[in-house]
Amino acid sequence: MKIQHIFFDLDNTLWDHRRNAYLTIRDLFEKEEITLKYSIGFEEFHSVYHEINEKLWEDLRDGIIDKDYLRKHRFYNTFRHFNVDDQELAMYFEEHFLDRILNHNELVEGAQYILDYLKAKNYTLHIISNGFKEVTERKCILSKIDHYFQTITSADTVGFRKPRPEIFSYSLSLSDATTDNSILIGDDWVADVVGSQNFGLDVIFFDVLHENPQQEGLKSIKHLLQIKEYL
Repeated sequence: MKIQHIFFDLDNTLWDHRRNAYLTIRDLFEKEEITLKYSIGFEEFHSVYHEINEKLWEDLRDGIIDKDYLRKHRFYNTFRHFNVDDQELAMYFEEHFLDRILNHNELVEGAQYILDYLKAKNYTLHIISNGFKEVTERKCILSKIDHYFQTITSADTVGFRKPRPEIFSYSLSLSDATTDNSILIGDDWVADVVGSQNFGLDVIFFDVLHENPQQEGLKSIKHLLQIKEYL
């Protein structure tokens, strides 16, 4: 059956979360004069934060921790790494981070072009995100890409995160999409690729970090414009 529905992951597939988070944390870091107060360099702080945050998101995806644990610990654990044990400061960063990240709405290179291209070819576009519901839709609206999508699904709405089949099932059920006429595009190997394949959904892996997985017949791209090779 011909592909009609395209399901996109959002963060780091279309919306450049890595870049937007970097800029947001830098703003907070400078405003709170962290270097002056604690002699911590921003680049080192961000590097530690990034590593801690990625691991916490993997644990959240795998059901080891919940959303509240992630929110309480990503900045707290980062400051602790630099021997700053200050829960209040960590929560200040957390609360303002979620708010202020929406001031930065840079898209992944080629995102706007590829969305126009797919829309012009009459594909029906959707979002399936493991991100927090309170920010997922606002990211789409503020970056002016919301109008491309028929449906936007956040894991919080369903109560399950990718790679769990329930979130794919829920998202497909919002329209007349089936596994036969749909494909997913995402950058997370476990959540997007393994999740889609286990659900019986075709997938294009956006290998933005050059992981170069070896799997026979895998559709893989390094830049969003390469989607044109498949669709």
